[in-house]
Amino acid sequence: MEVKPGYEQTEIGVIPEDWKVMPFIQAVGSYIDYRGRTPRKLGLSWGGGDILALSANNVQMGRIDPDKEAYFGSEELYRKWMIQGECEAGDVLLTMEAPLGNVAQIPDSKRYILSQRVLLIKPRNWLHRDFLTHYMKGFVFQKQLSLNSTGSTAKGIQRRTLDNISIGLPPTKAEQETIAEALGDADALIESLERLVAKKRQLKQGAMQELLTGSRRLPGFSGEWEVKRWGNLILSCSSGATPYRGRPDFYKGGIKWITSGELNYKVIVDTLEHISTEAMAKTNLRIHPTGTFLMAITGLEAEGTRGACGFVGSPATTNQSCMAIYPSSDLLPEYLYHYYVYRGDALALEYCQGTKQQSYTARLIRILPIDLPPTVAEQAAIAGALSDMDAEIDELNTRLAKARQLKQGMMQELLTGKIRLV
Repeated sequence: MEVKPGYEQTEIGVIPEDWKVMPFIQAVGSYIDYRGRTPRKLGLSWGGGDILALSANNVQMGRIDPDKEAYFGSEELYRKWMIQGECEAGDVLLTMEAPLGNVAQIPDSKRYILSQRVLLIKPRNWLHRDFLTHYMKGFVFQKQLSLNSTGSTAKGIQRRTLDNISIGLPPTKAEQETIAEALGDADALIESLERLVAKKRQLKQGAMQELLTGSRRLPGFSGEWEVKRWGNLILSCSSGATPYRGRPDFYKGGIKWITSGELNYKVIVDTLEHISTEAMAKTNLRIHPTGTFLMAITGLEAEGTRGACGFVGSPATTNQSCMAIYPSSDLLPEYLYHYYVYRGDALALEYCQGTKQQSYTARLIRILPIDLPPTVAEQAAIAGALSDMDAEIDELNTRLAKARQLKQGMMQELLTGKIRLV
């Protein structure tokens, strides 16, 4: 591959000629780990204090999550544990195993106890801490961590191996700072969109609680609500099946086949697998039209599956873990969808059966309750209002995905010097 003028091929790829390539330990100067420490070895125990201990689970990529498996230590434990060095705001953390490679900065001036799987990095003065954090989150550094890791399931890296991982640095701290500021601005946009999405979801949750129970009415509607059973409001319900896996040709057709794992609170336009006409006929499957409401009916002991539902977005069959619901004219599918998004988790916990695997049957589905306004018109208005909120959240999620994609592109360009800002 031809290298353009002003750049050179190095062990970490093509970078500007004036950038420096050096071992990680030479760049950062030193770092501190706390391996071998446990409260018991120090003659103490967890608890009895309010100093948060950060484990590898607390150090997420780019941020600290204080709520993940939180442990707290006493003043005495802190003094004995952190004798090598205390955390300061802006210090860089790196997880050494399980999970490997998460990078974050200490966000504040609070005191923390660091677990034996987390390194504390206090870079040399000439190395900008924000730049180092971005670099360590980038593709080049993360790839080297992965290539030099050991272990079959719980990947980790040894200190002497980490010491010798090569990194590429701009020649001046000013350029490092400029890159860090650009990437920091991208992070700020992402974080603001994440907060906005979270706020909109919270507002929608509140709206569902009010609108789907009748505690708040939309303008122009009145009258008493009723609690009815699904069985009085649906014409039929049916689950699907899985064609014989011993016939590979069964899975080479053009008929969409939805599994419960695809019921991710969305309109399902396409499916991971497609089946043939013969597979559909021999398995007695039914093609459900666009707009059919689907709900997961097996594996409901799992939080990710319990309450899962969606709409058929293009004519499709389903497997046995999906139930298609055909309501009467007294129940709009869109209203049923929003109601189940709101109540599906609680209904499954109360009504589904099974010892190990919790499941619905057609009989159980027919006795499920649903709160209904007095008219179909009000059902439509409520469903429309909640769908508008969903559309707003979807639009924000699209913007968020684009912002994240842009940030990844910026990292690839700026952290390898393909684009220079000074």
